[in-house]
Amino acid sequence: MINDIRLSPLYPMVNPQSIAFLGASNNFSAMGSTIFSSLRKAGFPGRLYPVHPKEKVVQGIAAFEKVEDLPETPDLAVFVLPTRLVCETLEACGVKGIRHVIIVTAGFREVGGAGLELEKQLVETAKKWGIRFLGPNCIGVTNPHKLLNTTFMRSEGSAGFIGLASQSGSFVTQMFNYLDRFKVGFSTAFSVGNSADVDIVDCLEYLGACPHTKVIALYVEGLVRGRLFVETAKRISIKKPIVALYVGGSETGRKAGFSHTGTMAGPDRLYDGIFRQAGVVRARSVTELFDFARALGSLPFAAGRRVAIQTHSGGPGAAAADACGRTGLEVPPLLPKTIEKLSAFVPHTGSIANPVDITYSKNPMDFFSQIPSALLEDENADMLLVYYLVPLAMVLRPIMSMGLDEETAAAHATRWLDEQAASLADLMGRHNKPIAGFTFRSITEHFPQALMSRGIPVFQGPEKAVRALWACYEYARLKSRLLA
Repeated sequence: MINDIRLSPLYPMVNPQSIAFLGASNNFSAMGSTIFSSLRKAGFPGRLYPVHPKEKVVQGIAAFEKVEDLPETPDLAVFVLPTRLVCETLEACGVKGIRHVIIVTAGFREVGGAGLELEKQLVETAKKWGIRFLGPNCIGVTNPHKLLNTTFMRSEGSAGFIGLASQSGSFVTQMFNYLDRFKVGFSTAFSVGNSADVDIVDCLEYLGACPHTKVIALYVEGLVRGRLFVETAKRISIKKPIVALYVGGSETGRKAGFSHTGTMAGPDRLYDGIFRQAGVVRARSVTELFDFARALGSLPFAAGRRVAIQTHSGGPGAAAADACGRTGLEVPPLLPKTIEKLSAFVPHTGSIANPVDITYSKNPMDFFSQIPSALLEDENADMLLVYYLVPLAMVLRPIMSMGLDEETAAAHATRWLDEQAASLADLMGRHNKPIAGFTFRSITEHFPQALMSRGIPVFQGPEKAVRALWACYEYARLKSRLLA
């Protein structure tokens, strides 16, 4: 396992100071031009060298006719070229001394026939010159911490803590906006495509050593180096969580994966065993992959499977308890001393059981401080699940009744909500137990956003929240077994 990220063979690919780009032009309908534009608009601070056989200037930057004409040997080359030109261009890069390449171009193993032979030539040329490459048939890498984005989608949101290695480029590009809604983002994300050279295992090794990565997410259609994957993941999962989605277990998934990247899949039960042996938490869907990642990257790990549920409505509490039971988590009775503490804050119309149904707080502040504090102190509770119904309008109404104008009242309301979110985050830190929230309202409302920006994930519906808490428990369980 790499201890210093700078020793990784992928480091220059993910942290380049200079990039040669082959396939960009001034025709903005071309994919190469779109990717080059994304790279520029991400704010990449290094030196860019477009290579084009005819155009002297590409998107305002001086271009070079051939790779050998470049004024220096760049750290990285990106290919968005016709398939027939890729092998000879890789040879030219080797002669120039370029040792890291991203090959976006498709038309290799995944199409079969002549594509298989072309990919073999590609690998032979790379070995001849000691070149490491991503692809072919990929979209490369994004490293928001270094303003690097070789994908065709504009990077949205902030740099984050989720490291991704994916056999689909879409789960890099289409997750920029998706993750930003939840106040999280990528540390580094790899699209490995056909994995002719750099594969999931290589990316896993890099992300394991990456200081910005708190959790690793994997989208897998099939593994070639299964034994090495298990050995690598075992070493890494002791230090940071790994979550994986495998889609090749069904016959339809296997066929789709093969036509997508030419990857041979295996039986679902085989991958269940591989992940379990390696300490990897398995997700059931793409959205769950990232639900687990944001929970495991921001929450303390759960010491056990017991959940305390806090709500101000019976229905959501019952739905949450049912979701816990179906997921294998427990909803235990509260200790007598906890019930005694709660009786001072819960009205007689509420229920001091588990779930705790407050109905209507005696003091609204108690919902965010005294009540969750009492539940987190309970030795029977390993984690806390809270149902939030806190629209800004509900907070605004009593403040405006004091005679304040709407603008002043809104400022007071948002400040109050921020204070409650900070209070809950402080409670989680002091008790070192995970807190997750759920709501049926928009996740973009102020209070969910305030919670998520402070490290408390909020989900739409109890089922997602409960599954995320299960992941916190499951990772702790797998880790303890590996350490035993």
